[in-house]
Amino acid sequence: MCDTIVALGNSTADGKVLFAKNSDREPNEAHELVIIPRALHKADDMVKCTYIEIPQVEETYQVLLAKPFWIWGAEMGSNEFGVTIGNEAVFTRDPYGKEPGLIGMDFLRLALERSKTAHGALMTIIELLEKYGQSGNCGFAHKMFYHNSFLICDPDEAWVLETSAKEWAAEKVKDVRSISNAITIEGQWDLASANLVQHAVDKGWCKNPQKFNFSKCYSEPVYTLFSDAQKRQNCTTQQLKDQQGEITPPMMMAILRNHADEGDSKWSPDKGITGADVCMHAGWGPIRGSQSAGSMVSLLDRSDTVHWLTGTSAPCTSLFKPVWLDCGLPDHGQNPDGTYNEKTLFWSHETIHRAILQDYATRLSLIKPDQERFEVQMYSEVSQNITESFNKRKSISEKYFKMSQDIEATWFQKVSTQQSKHKNKLLYRSAWNKIDDEAKMQQQ
Repeated sequence: MCDTIVALGNSTADGKVLFAKNSDREPNEAHELVIIPRALHKADDMVKCTYIEIPQVEETYQVLLAKPFWIWGAEMGSNEFGVTIGNEAVFTRDPYGKEPGLIGMDFLRLALERSKTAHGALMTIIELLEKYGQSGNCGFAHKMFYHNSFLICDPDEAWVLETSAKEWAAEKVKDVRSISNAITIEGQWDLASANLVQHAVDKGWCKNPQKFNFSKCYSEPVYTLFSDAQKRQNCTTQQLKDQQGEITPPMMMAILRNHADEGDSKWSPDKGITGADVCMHAGWGPIRGSQSAGSMVSLLDRSDTVHWLTGTSAPCTSLFKPVWLDCGLPDHGQNPDGTYNEKTLFWSHETIHRAILQDYATRLSLIKPDQERFEVQMYSEVSQNITESFNKRKSISEKYFKMSQDIEATWFQKVSTQQSKHKNKLLYRSAWNKIDDEAKMQQQ
């Protein structure tokens, strides 16, 4: 489950496009940050995606990817032209292909590597979708199959693309937009597959083509309902509209940290076996199997694009750190996998995150002042130097990656030594004990 949002320049404080996304994955499905350089390829080269090979193009562009460690593609990323994409699982009436093929995250990376504009990326995904279809397992420890939607933007415009098997519809964004784990395009769109309406009529999902509604006709009701997609999309959309005209990167970060009950100072993620927030927390059972494994906010400009990434789970417990694509990624440890490794960014943070979960309200309050001071200082310095030289920007990025590591080094001691005032519910404790065991993670 994920949430992706965009605010065009007519809705932001400085007139620049803002993108943000939480990547919600299994708790032990480590999130990885990578930069892939621009490259030239031979005429007969093939590219190996997650499962299958397809013909490579002559040139691929430099990309920043925030991704599950085991997948070739990514849930979110950006390229050297500021084209930025997030994808979502959507659940539809069309059967899911289970044979190895292209998955949504592969489409995302292929589009970033091959496109100079958002519209170009849109057309790249459509072309690949209509040629290859979409199929393959998208789950890590537990198999999961679904179709995909995408929010595609660049410094000038944004598009929403929603799919079901090889059928699709696309809508050009006018101001602010949010997508979650459900089809949101209804009876109007800007572009669509030639057979979109007739396919639904042939299947009996739509009796009257004149009243065709993509969302109502194609959505699979049970998975869509339990994903809480409508609630989360309504939440993010309302926050964007409430701040329209004044939206800033810190506001986008705050939206990604949203919990529906955050006004309750005693709220804890151990409550309930159903329900999902924008800042997703895993719990017991199949419905709450995901957590926000990584987060990204991007300010898009033709010459001054900058990204903020956590590289760690639960944005409410994480620090956003600045990255300029041309400056590369600062040192942030080894590449992670699905088992605990303290030498990786993702897993070193998990010791803190999982300690906080044992007494969420009390322990989160111990790190919040540090988090707020860090991000206020960091955002101020980035804003003042966003157009500065390569060396200056690189030094800022390195500074805040290092500073975040130093701050987090103090957090585990703070939270783990705090006497717990709350006992998590039994099913929640049982679920996390199993998750920790599977990660070969010593109980904290």
